[in-house]
Amino acid sequence: MDKSLVPTLEDAPQCDEHLVHLDAIRQVQPDLLPTEKAQEMAAFFGILADPNRLRLLSALAQQELCVCDLAAALEMTESAVSHQLRLLRSQRLVKYRRAGRNIYYSLADAHIVTLYQEVSDHLDE
Repeated sequence: MDKSLVPTLEDAPQCDEHLVHLDAIRQVQPDLLPTEKAQEMAAFFGILADPNRLRLLSALAQQELCVCDLAAALEMTESAVSHQLRLLRSQRLVKYRRAGRNIYYSLADAHIVTLYQEVSDHLDE
């Protein structure tokens, strides 16, 4: 990664005066994300922090596909695709169904489709 793109402490705006606003803290604290859920969310986003997995999601956002089709579309080995799909399944991002000897994958639910589309739209702005 280009080090010039990594923010430094000097880049972050800071308060000129150190003053704790108790009213603001009291409003925020009741709905603050619990540590355990934050850890679960970090694991979830960590699974998404891989270009190949995101490319798999982009294919599955269009239609249900089998491992063979995903491997061909992404120009990856079936073994590599299967490994990535296992990780995506571990966070319930994809689901599968068996049809005879083939297994077809799709996005797990509408939340995943929405999440994928929202991030994609955000980056296009």
